[in-house]
Amino acid sequence: MKKFINTVEDFLDESLRGFAKAHADIVDFSPEPRFVSRKAAAKPGKLALVSGGGSGHEPLHTGFVGLGMLDAACPGQVFTSPIPDQMLAAAQAVDHGGGVLFIVKNYAGDVMNFEIAAEMLDVPHDSLLVHDDVSLPENRGMGRRGIAGTTVVEKIVGAAAEAGYELAACKALGERVVHATASMGVALTSCTVPALGKPMFDLGEREMEMGVGIHGERGRERMALGSAGEIVDYIAAVIDEELQPQAGQPVLLHVNGFGGTPLIELHLIYELAHRHWSGRGLEIARSLVGNFTTSLDMAGCSLTLTLLDEEMLRLWDAPVHTAALRWGC
Repeated sequence: MKKFINTVEDFLDESLRGFAKAHADIVDFSPEPRFVSRKAAAKPGKLALVSGGGSGHEPLHTGFVGLGMLDAACPGQVFTSPIPDQMLAAAQAVDHGGGVLFIVKNYAGDVMNFEIAAEMLDVPHDSLLVHDDVSLPENRGMGRRGIAGTTVVEKIVGAAAEAGYELAACKALGERVVHATASMGVALTSCTVPALGKPMFDLGEREMEMGVGIHGERGRERMALGSAGEIVDYIAAVIDEELQPQAGQPVLLHVNGFGGTPLIELHLIYELAHRHWSGRGLEIARSLVGNFTTSLDMAGCSLTLTLLDEEMLRLWDAPVHTAALRWGC
């Protein structure tokens, strides 16, 4: 394993301290319990958005703390859920009098620990579950995983909270976005977790893992490596079957890298995906390409399609100022 690292034990905290110093105009860092919070004062009565999960997916979630997105993010150790103490402390620190909405990716540890934190929180609160990974059936185990669609949810709901939407309205909006969003990824290599010191799984030179999870979980199936066009067509067909988009429908197309794939390849994937959906009459109204929901150093990417309405489009375009997303400010 070759990584820029001192010790496994100090890896996360040293990284978070560096992140907070690099973006000192946007965030503050609490080392114990560990959370990142928004520095700019929010309006009194604003709904606070709190998310989090295992580290290794940066910039999700810490990179989305700031104006127009999250008020706080709780990072656990690499691929390990944060603990309820972090979530409770973060929620209490950023409560502006309008209550708290937890945004939770659908993984067993995240769901359980956010539920425990919510039970201890004595201000109005609710939770929004993200489950956009259509590589798995809805009725399998815990259900579908939350992956790159989380970025879309946090941006749109974050803009709504910034605009003064209350708790119930933000949760209802978030559920609409989740149900209008479908994602699926493919891995060309595994990732290497520092504590493990070796790849989480092995892929042959001519193999790919279709439908892979963002923690190195096995995917939908192991397949022979295809061309970029074949890969996009496969993923797009699964998303089409799920969302049933109609000609003329405005959509957001998000190509997300897993951390080890260069932008030249991600933009190639975007071109092919744009060609697929525009060729079926969809309006590619908005786009996002880059590494936003990563899996450490995994080579691979995911496609996310969100069916937009006028409200979602307006909120996507609303100003945002975070470490990872900035426009309109």
